[in-house]
Amino acid sequence: MRGRLAAALALAAIAAPTTGLAAAPPGSPQLQRKLARALRVPHVSPARSGAEAVDLASGTAVYDQNGSRPLAPASNEKLPLTYAALSVLGPSYRFETDVLGEGSQDGTTWQGTLVLKGGGDPSLTHWGLQALANQVRTAGVRDVTGGLVADESWFDARRTAAGWKPSFYLNESAPLSALLVDGDRVGGTLSRNPALAAALAFRAALRKAGITVEGTVHVGVADQYVVPLASVQSPTLAAIVKFMDRESDNLTAELLLKQLGATQTEHGTSAAGAAVVTRALTQAGVPMTGVRIVDGSGLSVLDRLTANALTTLLRVAWSDGAIHPALVSALPVAGVNGTLEDRMRNGPARGNVIAKTGTTSEASALSGYVRGRYVFAILQNGSPLAYWWARIAQDRFAQVLAAQ
Repeated sequence: MRGRLAAALALAAIAAPTTGLAAAPPGSPQLQRKLARALRVPHVSPARSGAEAVDLASGTAVYDQNGSRPLAPASNEKLPLTYAALSVLGPSYRFETDVLGEGSQDGTTWQGTLVLKGGGDPSLTHWGLQALANQVRTAGVRDVTGGLVADESWFDARRTAAGWKPSFYLNESAPLSALLVDGDRVGGTLSRNPALAAALAFRAALRKAGITVEGTVHVGVADQYVVPLASVQSPTLAAIVKFMDRESDNLTAELLLKQLGATQTEHGTSAAGAAVVTRALTQAGVPMTGVRIVDGSGLSVLDRLTANALTTLLRVAWSDGAIHPALVSALPVAGVNGTLEDRMRNGPARGNVIAKTGTTSEASALSGYVRGRYVFAILQNGSPLAYWWARIAQDRFAQVLAAQ
């Protein structure tokens, strides 16, 4: 593999655009030839690839290769999710986690059970749990007689999404739950029962706050009649999607998808969230022929997007004043940060291409913006796909556009 990678890098250096060459006019045959040549690499089938580049100002396509062909998008699936979440929930939206009391307070003793109620927050940390515990102490509670309940019922009980390979569970994403802490790595250990792990960590936080908890810790559902005792909120949705897209975090994507379902349809399922995303894309005028949204991360082998759908979506987002700042700032910057930190570190693309990456064993993708002048999308599939060659093609394509 090392030899093949060295050969790939050598070819990339030879074929990379030279900044000293005169730029081709937008949409010219010369530019189209350069872009087509950039995509030609070994072991990546043109028949199983789609690419499109569009002038942002005019909406004119300056290049199209199988732009309407449905292909597996890998983590480019997070782009429709990001758009839908920002559109439906708004950039300032925050998740909430609550502590609810079943029973009543007698002096400094809570006679009954405390419920840690998850609201789907993918960013909840042990610091958030400590803040909750401190609020319970501020409420005057020093002893709890009835133990703790972890309530993850805001979402369904499925730990994965449809179409995931068995190896993706735990390796590519922690188990899905409406209640988890530190990305389900409490104490650095990944738990198969995120809600229970969160409740155990909350008991430790309560003890640190000087509150004694008697009784068991278990997973359950809060009673209908409870007393609100504490709550914490997440960072804004704009901050959450920035982390999700720059680091391509699968867990965050899947929880955000279920949150869309829970808030918009009262069903905290991946399928309900996918329906919300599909509706948001349709309302935005995105061409939906061949598009299939199944999960939020792009891990599902059932997901399908087209290059045309992605460029249309990105153009709509660019012109939407409410969505533009959050979506654009969420994308990795070539040669600078996120999943593009080590790509396109030289040449005109560095700092001028912002795009979402995507990689699985069968798909590779790159979609985003160039200098605020072009929007582009590249989807490549294979069985398996030589992802290092795919990335070389993507980077060369982006360098050509950046040189214009």
